[in-house]
Amino acid sequence: MSVYFEELDYRPTPIGALSLRRRRSLSTGVDVYEIKLGDEYLMSSQFTAAEIELARLGLAALTRADLDVVVGGLGLGYTAQAVLEHSSVRSLVVVDALPEVIEWHEQGLLPLGKQLTGDPRCRLVHGDFFAMTLSAEGYDLRAPRRRFDALLVDIDHSPTKLLHPRHAALYEKEGLARLAEHLQPGGVFALWSNDPPDEAFERTLASAFATSSAHVVTFDNAYGDHEASNTIYVAVKAEPAVREATPGAAPSTN
Repeated sequence: MSVYFEELDYRPTPIGALSLRRRRSLSTGVDVYEIKLGDEYLMSSQFTAAEIELARLGLAALTRADLDVVVGGLGLGYTAQAVLEHSSVRSLVVVDALPEVIEWHEQGLLPLGKQLTGDPRCRLVHGDFFAMTLSAEGYDLRAPRRRFDALLVDIDHSPTKLLHPRHAALYEKEGLARLAEHLQPGGVFALWSNDPPDEAFERTLASAFATSSAHVVTFDNAYGDHEASNTIYVAVKAEPAVREATPGAAPSTN
C-alpha cells in the first residue's frame, strides 16, 4: 500500500460493505482515518469539532457530579474521549450497532482505541441504540432500567436524514418521551446533526423536555475557502416539582 493511502479493514455487513481507511493529508501531513459504508462516508477524523462539542455542550448543561453517561454511536471515538475528559464523569456506556467498529477500537486500529478501552470508566457495547431506547431495560444490560445523567447521540446525519427509516420514531414526540424515561430528573439529551437547526424538530424537542436549545458549531472545511457547520441540540428533562407545605399543616410522619 502507498504511504499516502491504506485500507486497514474491509467487512461485508447486512447493511453494506464497511471499510476503514487511513490516508495521509498532503496539505497537513497528518493521517486521516475514515469509515465508509459502501460509497458513503460515515465519519472522518478530519472533522471532529462538532463531535467533541456534542460532549462538551451536553455535559455543560449539568451541574452535579458523579455523572453516568451514554453515548449513542461510537464512530471514531471523539465524543467518547471528550466525555472521559470531563472530571465529573463516573461511568460511560458507548452503544454502537456495528461490532466491526468496536473491534477496530479494541484492536488498536483507530487512534483513540487504546485510550477508550483502557479507561475503567468506559464500556463499549454492541447494540441497537434505537431498540434499547424503546425497551424498558434501556442501555445497560448489566443493570436493566438504569437511568443516566446524559444521553449523547451521534448516529443519523440529522433528524430527517436517517441511516435507516425505522430510526425516525426517535425524533418524534413519543420517541423523545421514551428516551427521556432513561434519564435522571434534570438529565440531558444532546444530539449531533449535520444540518442547520431544524425549526420543526426544535418544536418537537421543546414539547418533550423542560428546556431545549440548538447550537451551531462552525469549523474550517479543511480547504481554507469557507467554514462548515453542524448543529448540536441540547435538551434538559424536568426536575420533579417541589410540593409546598400548607401553612399551619403538621409535618408528615410517613
